Order: sequence, then structure tokens, then C-alpha cells
Amino acid sequence: MADLLVRPGPTAADGTFLSITPDSAGWDFVGFEALALDRTRDAERDTGARELCVVVVQGAADVRSDHGSWLGIGGRLDPWAGMPDAVYLPPGAHLSLSVAAGAERCELGLCWAPAPSGGAPARLLSGSEVVVEIRGSAAYERTVRPILMGDREAESLLICEVLTPSGHWSSYPPHKHDRHDSPRETELEETYYHRLAPERGFGLQRVYSSDRSLDESLAFHDRDCVLVPRGYHTVSAPPGYELYYLNVMAGPQRRWQVTNDPDHAWVLEPTSGYPQSRSADGAWWQVAGGGGQVDERVCERGEAVDVLGVGDDPQ
Repeated sequence: MADLLVRPGPTAADGTFLSITPDSAGWDFVGFEALALDRTRDAERDTGARELCVVVVQGAADVRSDHGSWLGIGGRLDPWAGMPDAVYLPPGAHLSLSVAAGAERCELGLCWAPAPSGGAPARLLSGSEVVVEIRGSAAYERTVRPILMGDREAESLLICEVLTPSGHWSSYPPHKHDRHDSPRETELEETYYHRLAPERGFGLQRVYSSDRSLDESLAFHDRDCVLVPRGYHTVSAPPGYELYYLNVMAGPQRRWQVTNDPDHAWVLEPTSGYPQSRSADGAWWQVAGGGGQVDERVCERGEAVDVLGVGDDPQ
């Protein structure tokens, strides 16, 4: 099995400082690259048989392709400073990436997955269209920004970013998505690209299976990436350090359906006393049902909403 913790390397001439491929990860679907561009560095890519989502992590970028150009996208000073802009490109595209006019540098996340059926139309995924969600409560409350989840068209990719406050847990309770057993669970590979503020900080991530044949507890630093090939997983931000991560998921079926670790799923029960998540308007949502499987939410007005596929975010 590949190492689950991938650290950044020297910055290449095209700005690449972190690269994960299916071959290097030992899996079939997800690829991820992190690029730091400035006035001396730009990059080109061919999507080949894969679809690509370019996420502007910070700074402002120009994306030019044979499907169109999107100039000056992004613009936030850091990942905490605003909504994410992104560009989706289908297979068979050629693109160039550069710093936008008037900007000095930018950081990009390149999110890859197979698209044998041709993918979806090339387009801008504007941060102005992101519907922010607050997930969890108390010490596991976090902010989710869906970028390319099930309500936005793609063939394989599912992408979101998550902000976890200092001292909080995220991706909690631990959950997994490593079985092709829809509608109970779908098989999805996943990467976590981490940023921390201040940058000298660290975070903790656990990845484990129920039989403990996989049981890794990892200390990550700024710009590290953690691979989740299978098993339950959860993340913690120590006191004093704000955590951002960019999630990329893909698998045989583009649906997010998970099983929570039954040892810890009790916090989601209506009798636990923990409100579970709320939308930006402040309405609380509670998970219905027992055991470890996420099946539906019930809002405070008593209305049941099926979330087993379109637009839901696990993180």
C-alpha cells in the first residue's frame, strides 16, 4: 500500500510541488496536483481521457483552453478569505494556467478523474454560486463549501473544501465509503489537501478499518496531502491552528453514500442532544435512523429530505 501521507517536494519549473496519480497512490480514480504559479512560472496540461477541475486555492489565475478562457478568477488572499472559483474541463482538452494580470502569484489545485463517457461541458464554477453549509455542532462544527458535488454536472469527480476551526474535529463522526453497495454505501477514493494558519501548525488525521488491518494516525503539516484508499477517517485541528482542506473524491459511481463508524455514530442520534448541521440561514438538521448508516435528515419543521446522492457533502 502507498504511504498515506504525501508531502510537498521542490517546486518544478511549471509550479508543481505536489503530485498524486492513480499509479503513485495505488488506486484507480483520483489524481491531484498542487501548483504555485508566479510571474516566472506557468503550466500547461492535456486532460487526455480524464476530466479536470482547476480550483483556485488562493490568488488570482487565468485559465485558457480550447473550450474557452476564464481570466482573473479567484482573488482570495488565502483559502479562508472567500468563496472558491474553479473551472471544469472535459477529456480531450488542452489548457494553460498562469497568474492573472495584476496578481503576483496563485496556488491551484488540479483535481483529476477518469471520464470514459466524455465528461460534462467546460465551464466556470463560480464561488458566488456556492451554498455554504455549517456541519456538526460544538467541538465538531465546521464549514463546508461544495465546489463540484452531486448537484453540479461531472462524470466522476466530487469536490468540496472544508474549514475547521481551531480545536475542532472534522469529517466527524468517522465515516467510510469503500464498498460498492448502493444505496447503503458507495466506493470512493479520496484525497485531503491540507492548509493551516499559521503555517507552522500541524493537524491530525486517522484512517482505519474495522478489523484494524489499516490503522494509521498521521500528523500532517501545511500543504501535505493525505490519501484515503479505504476505511473510516476523521481529522482534528489542534488549538491555535485553523485548518482548511480540499477534498477530491471519485469512484465507480458518482454518488456519496457513507457508513459511519458504529462505535461513534451515537452522536448523530436524535436522542444524543447534538444538533447535527445547519444551512447558512441557521436552520438545524438532524440525522434520522439508527446504526451507523447516514440515510436521511429531518429538519426542525419535521420534513424528511432524502440526501443519498445529489449534492450532499460528507465532510
